[in-house]
Amino acid sequence: MTDEDSEKEPEEQESSRRAEAAARFSEASSRAADATAKAADDLKDRSRRLLASLSARSRGEGWEKPTGELAKYRSGWRAGMRFVLQRVLFRAVVNSAVSPQVQVHRRVKSIRGPFVLVANHTSHVDAPLLAMSLPWTQGRFLSTGVAADYWFDHWHRRIFVRLMMNAFPIDRGGSRKHAGTSKRLLRSGVPILVFPEGGRQQTGTMAEFKAGAAALALGVGVPVVPAAIIGGYEAMPKGRSWPVPGRPPVRVVFGEPLLGGVDEPASDFITRIRDSVKDLYDEHHDEVLGSAVRGEEEDA
Repeated sequence: MTDEDSEKEPEEQESSRRAEAAARFSEASSRAADATAKAADDLKDRSRRLLASLSARSRGEGWEKPTGELAKYRSGWRAGMRFVLQRVLFRAVVNSAVSPQVQVHRRVKSIRGPFVLVANHTSHVDAPLLAMSLPWTQGRFLSTGVAADYWFDHWHRRIFVRLMMNAFPIDRGGSRKHAGTSKRLLRSGVPILVFPEGGRQQTGTMAEFKAGAAALALGVGVPVVPAAIIGGYEAMPKGRSWPVPGRPPVRVVFGEPLLGGVDEPASDFITRIRDSVKDLYDEHHDEVLGSAVRGEEEDA
């Protein structure tokens, strides 16, 4: 081997290393570009599906016409009765006991078809409070699930919740008699209200959300409207049958509609939903209740 060959060998090795490094960099860049493109496509798809849900199908097009037992949930005369009960009589009662405030995201007002309304659960009056606060165009046929073994076991309670809340029965204790009702309602163009905490708050602190609401929205392909109730627990803590004296402030905030991503697990979607509800709650908390109450909640 000549001196010239000896000098060329390190140069060739260095050139080879550079070529390998360049190839690795190119491969990594390609993977990053593919990941970015996939994320962009996913975002575009979410936006497209959200726009679609807020347009044709949300105008009531493309949904099944409810028949039989489900037809009553889109009954015009029942909706008229609810308007009087919720927005005249109940509103007068609420205004005498608390100081209600409402904020609605502009995109919520574009929805005309089914959606899943998801909110934190602070007191017994949450469901009618949400129903009377939602714009009438969106809330006209809003349906709420209630315990079948209590609200539907006597005719007078059944009539009350059906007229007041357009309620449908939910099974407890392992029964499957009414399984699938919420999905059939959504497919018939009826929006539904869900409290994914599974019960009222015990201490005023938001609990974890169960994934059922997310799975339901993903399965039918409808948007989720996140809503936060601020001051509900403070106005009517668990154990009270009437709000505390002094007309305490209670604010209901409806956030921007959300859609699940392509192949997004229900567990991930419900996390996004809860984060949205929590962000709405935190954003308005101090303005409604003051920082002193926040400190007490954090200590709890």
